[in-house]
Order: sequence, then structure tokens, then C-alpha cells
Amino acid sequence: MAYRYGNREQGSMLPPCIDDYIGPNDPVRAYDAFVDALDLQELGITIDEEQVGCPPYDPRAMLKLLVYGYSYSADRSSRKLERAVYHNLSFIWLLGGLKPDHKTIANFRHNHRNVLAKILKQSVRMCVKLGIIEGNTLFVDGTKLRANASMKHTWNQKRIDETLTKVDKRIETILRECEEIDAHDGSSDESLVEMHKELQNQHDLRQKVEQIALELKNQNRQSINTTDTDCVSTRSTHGSYAGYNAQIAVDEKHGLIASGDVVPSSVDQGLLSQQVKNAEENIEKKCHTAVADGGYSDLSDLSTMVDNTTVLVPIQRQTDDYENFTYDQATNTYCCSEGHVLKQYTIDNNKKRFRYKISDPKLCQRCAQFGTCTKSKGGRVLSRSFFEETSQRIQENLESEELKAVYKLRGQRVEHPFGHLRRTLSVRSFLMRGLQGVKAEMSLFASAFNIRRMITLMGGVSGFVIAVRM
Repeated sequence: MAYRYGNREQGSMLPPCIDDYIGPNDPVRAYDAFVDALDLQELGITIDEEQVGCPPYDPRAMLKLLVYGYSYSADRSSRKLERAVYHNLSFIWLLGGLKPDHKTIANFRHNHRNVLAKILKQSVRMCVKLGIIEGNTLFVDGTKLRANASMKHTWNQKRIDETLTKVDKRIETILRECEEIDAHDGSSDESLVEMHKELQNQHDLRQKVEQIALELKNQNRQSINTTDTDCVSTRSTHGSYAGYNAQIAVDEKHGLIASGDVVPSSVDQGLLSQQVKNAEENIEKKCHTAVADGGYSDLSDLSTMVDNTTVLVPIQRQTDDYENFTYDQATNTYCCSEGHVLKQYTIDNNKKRFRYKISDPKLCQRCAQFGTCTKSKGGRVLSRSFFEETSQRIQENLESEELKAVYKLRGQRVEHPFGHLRRTLSVRSFLMRGLQGVKAEMSLFASAFNIRRMITLMGGVSGFVIAVRM
């Protein structure tokens, strides 16, 4: 059977018009239509056709380059995006033949971080307008992503103290060696020059470490990374690394992302109310139900939500046995099964709990339950969380058969976007540094996921293009 051979001298097969480089159902047309539908003024971009100086690239074209590039992880870096606009037909078509270099791309991305962070909000509102995001039930979850920084540049108080001790010892050693060299007439000047240079380096290092210690104290943090001062030290199955906590809120109807955020925290506790609030701002309505895993079970945070939202978060119940005790909210007392009253005697602000005990310990000692209920000669002691009512309300929600079915959907809905992010886009880390930069990247990642889902939901590229242009 004959082989097929290439021929570099064959005439060009490309059509003369750039618009004919790709087919009518190529996915790039969806990204082009999406960015065309964005309100640049709302994003914070001002179009000035009469500005003086060297004409910059069209901001809308640069947005198309970044949104489309972030949809394919291999093309995320500015240098790979530069290569794509020369060699990839879809990128050439998307930019209409414009060829910005990597420095221009990097500068645009850096200078428009706030603009990029708002793209997700507009994509969400498009989905609301099209009826594919309802905002009634939101599923919240987070994942850890590496920062563009190394752990070796992370400093804590222990490392600072150890480094300063080593530097001081080295300075003493150098000074002693200098004195010994001065005492010998046959010593070379070259040795002294090198030692004075090292001494200056040690003094510079000490000054740098002292400045880091001052920043650590002023910011009241446990650690700080000198490469990316906003990132935190976090742990996962892959070990310890400098990173961020990426958060998303997913709508129940079609699993579209209603909000995406990045926080400098290694845990999810205390984050639920803010993530729900972010999603509600994007959707422009209050959600009915908020669902998250047990990592979000911070009762002080959840207590701000339970009056207006049905919260489904597994709560770790307190270990005290309350089955034989009845709480009287009017008098703020507990009554045991034998009719004895336990009154509040102190407040533990650190653990956010009220403490209760019996007024006369002898009542417990004479009680038939003594030895079973308590063995303490001081009598039975109980504790009650500041947010016990919140805990009870959430527990009742979790015991409802109807709401149990809603909670079971959490894994299906919220893990899908993260699976797309990690598996399809192969995202393991952020490229930009600083909280503003990583928030912009998260907005692009979430928008890319939504666009892909919208293409499917709209019946293909042509249906998507028609829908967003209406």
C-alpha cells in the first residue's frame, strides 16, 4: 500500500479570508460571542478612539485572548499565548490577525486584574437571563491551589529566630577571624577584603530578616512568604506548599458556577456566609438553601445565615450528655431528671460556651444517679454553646428527608467544576502573584467552565452564539 507523503512546496490551502479559517461550529466562535456580549464599561474598561501616542491593542481582543486561552490550560502563560497567535488558527481567527507579544499580554493581564475578576459576574448574569441559573440552592466547596511561590521563601517566627541566631554567630566568627588576621603581619589584604564582604552580606541578611519579623508582627500572621506576601502555608495529600484556598458556589439547576473566589486561608471554616453572599450578589437574589460539607461548620458564621437561609452543613455535636436535662430558655437554666436546677455560673469566651452547675453539690451526692451522671464531688457541670440554637436548627434541617436528598446532590454538583479544573484544564497552581491576581485567574477559570456548560445547554456553538447575542 502506498504511503502518504507531505509536500512543503505545495501551494497554500488556507482561504484568503481569515474568517474562513474555522468552521461555523468551531467552539472559538462561542468565546468570541461571549466577550462581544460583555459590557466593557461595567467591567471598568474605557474605550478612547482619540487617544494619542502608540495605539494599544483593542481591549476586547485582549480579553478574548485571555478568556479563550484560560479555557485550554496549555495556553495560559503569556509566552504560550504569544506562540498561539502565530501558529494556532483559532487564535489567529479570534484576534483577527493581531499578534501581541508576551510582554504586552502579561502587562494587560496584570494591569486589568480588577477587570478580569468581574468577568464571572457578567457570565453568571447571562446565565440568569437565559434561565439556566436559578439561585435557589447553592452548593459551596473549596480546593487548595499552589501559589506562584516556593515554600523556601516562607518565614515563621521559629525560622526567623533560628536564622538570626546563626547570623549573629557567623558575624562574631568573622570579626574574631579579622582580629586574628590583623595580628599577623604576613596576612594578605585579599583575605581581609573577602571577609569584610561576607560580613556586609551577613549584616544585610540580618536587616532583611528583621524586616520580615516586623511585617509578621504588624500583620498578626503565623507565617509570610516573601515572594507572594498574600499566600499562606497549606497542606494536602501532596505535602506542604504555599497556596490559596479557591472557593466556588454552584447552582443546583445545571451545576453552573454562581461565584468564584480566592481566600488566603488554609481552612474553610468561617467562609460559607461570604461565599453565599458573593453568589447572591452575582445572581441578584437571595438563595433559599446553602449546602456545604463539615469543613464549613463554624457556628458563629452559620448563625448569621439561619434566619434567612436553610443551611445544610454537618455539625459536630457537643459531647456532653443532655438526654436527662431540659433547658429552660426563659430562665437560662437546665433541669435534670430528678428536678434539680443547674444555673449559669461562668462564660468561656475562648471556647464560646456558657457553663452551668448545680447550686448545692450535696444534691448530686445524695442523688440516685450519682456515679452515673457525675462522679465529681462538686456536682454535675454542663456547657452550652453560644450558638446552640443555630446548631439545633441546622440539625433539624439535616434530619428532614426532603433536605437529605438535597444534601446528597452536593457531591455531584460541586465536585464537577473542580474535576474540570484539575483534570481537563490541568490546573494545579496560579500564574499570577498577589490576591488580586489570583482572584482574576479564578474568575477566568470559572467563566471558562460556565461557557463550556452553556454551549452544551444551548444545543451547541450556534445555539450559544444566538442566545448570548439576543
